[in-house]
Amino acid sequence: MTEVDHYLRGQVQQVNNMVVRLGEQVGAVAGQVTAVNAAQQQTRSELQALRDEFLAFVRQSELTAAIQRAETRIGVIQDKLDHEFGHHKTVRRTAVGMLQAFDVGLVSEDTVRTVSEQLMIQTPRYWLAPALVALAAWSADDRTLCERAIDEAFRRSPERTSLLFALVLRRQRRQAVAVRWLRHYLIAQDPARLGREFAVILESLSQGAFGAAGRELLQETLSGWRTTLLGDDEARAAQVRRWLAEIESLRTPTAQPEFPRLAALSPQWPQLDAALSGARAHQRVLDKYTAMMARESTPSERLEDAIDDILDRLVSEYDNEELPLRRDLAFNQAVVDHDGDVDGARHAVEVDAASLDETLDYLTVQSTAALNPSAIGASAATQRLAVAACHEWFADAHASFSLAYRRAVPPEVHAVFGAAHNVGAQTFNLPSWTGSFTAPLEALERSLVEHWDRHAQPFLAALAYPLKRRLVPLVAVTALILLVFVGISPAFAFIAAALVGGVWGLVLHTKNEAGRRVVDSARQLLERAKHDSLLQLRAAAAELTDWETRYRAADAVEQQTRAMITSLAGAGHGPSPFDGRTVITKDHQTQQGSPR
Repeated sequence: MTEVDHYLRGQVQQVNNMVVRLGEQVGAVAGQVTAVNAAQQQTRSELQALRDEFLAFVRQSELTAAIQRAETRIGVIQDKLDHEFGHHKTVRRTAVGMLQAFDVGLVSEDTVRTVSEQLMIQTPRYWLAPALVALAAWSADDRTLCERAIDEAFRRSPERTSLLFALVLRRQRRQAVAVRWLRHYLIAQDPARLGREFAVILESLSQGAFGAAGRELLQETLSGWRTTLLGDDEARAAQVRRWLAEIESLRTPTAQPEFPRLAALSPQWPQLDAALSGARAHQRVLDKYTAMMARESTPSERLEDAIDDILDRLVSEYDNEELPLRRDLAFNQAVVDHDGDVDGARHAVEVDAASLDETLDYLTVQSTAALNPSAIGASAATQRLAVAACHEWFADAHASFSLAYRRAVPPEVHAVFGAAHNVGAQTFNLPSWTGSFTAPLEALERSLVEHWDRHAQPFLAALAYPLKRRLVPLVAVTALILLVFVGISPAFAFIAAALVGGVWGLVLHTKNEAGRRVVDSARQLLERAKHDSLLQLRAAAAELTDWETRYRAADAVEQQTRAMITSLAGAGHGPSPFDGRTVITKDHQTQQGSPR
């Protein structure tokens, strides 16, 4: 027996030695694998860094090439502008100088001759050149030259020529003749294709620069244009969409900080948030446009200078033929300014269509003057008149906006408690529970508690120590000891069975007590989590009640806003800044009321 034991111990020792060596070899291999992995990771990092550097180099090369192309293109465009339209700049400078000369009476026959000989020859297509010749000839009393120059200017651009003479004659206090030229200008217009200079007319109307007769003529003409253009349903719908976008822009930010529990638990929160944001927009619309329409026109002390700016803008702006090159020049200059970023440059030069397109329909001009006056250089007074003229589109957009957010209010609001709403639910992955706030809060709480209890009980039962299952082996072993040794020595059999059973039972008791403590701790954790869920449910219900109160209050402002928009219909017929005011000029003062 001893030899067998010795032999077995020797075999076991050999196996242990083999296991130790195998472990050492596995450790060595693991070290090598770790080293290889580290090397591979370093290689990947270096390759990624190299790739990033290469992409950065490629991007920088693209930016540099874009800058070089843009700079080359800028030079080409500027040369083309100087070659084809360089004389236009001279004409514009001459026009500004001549208008200043008219103010002080310094237009002489030599001026007429100089203008006639130079500008007419240098700019064979530009309307402003013969118009300046006509003005100079008129000042010098050369009727023949004046008529010829007017005919030529009218041939080149009837609408701009008419507008120029209307503004110049108004500046010279010849109101009746100025209104006749204004009528020529309006007759030459196509309300579906108005030139960019039409903003000047809106300014003239808002400033009352042509007196009562001119104002009446303009309002009558514009009213007819609106009637004509509004026969097109798509044109009307396009303007309503612009006003709808304006109202949408006045939505308030998300109200989630005000209703954190409702936002976290209710899947209908996005609709609730959008509805409240829409309802609160009414107050913003009301405040903005009430303040805008109530603001008193505060013209500068030199009203004539303000109207002169309109005339200066007419004679100094680019001709339509120049615009494509000017756009191209602006884009390429933006590419240089943005260090070769073509997309950024393109975004930077994107402006409202009213500031670049050669023609716009009157409805778009009117909406642009109301919503984005800076795009066409309209003043605050013009903006107020335009808002009043657009009141029908404003009202339609407001009604559509109100209907849309009201329809978006969900008819039923739910609370959803999933496994992620607190730590206790995450502990055993609580199945989702959904309740509707249309039910009483007590019923919701009772349902939520039952849901917690129903799913927590199996989890707690699984944590308990399986004492009954563990007692089966104890009983079997104790019985086996008694059966084996009772025939040999009953006393030894009972002592051995008692000893084994006692020790084993003590171990089982200890484990059972430990399991019970675990279950008690888990039960307390889940009870706290269940209580937290109830608190969250109550908080969400309270926030929903608060949301309904605030929504109703914000939605009630819709009536006031609608009334304000309706009142805009009569807001465009107030007095102009010229009516009954003292006009201060450079040399004298005159009291200008209604024209004689």
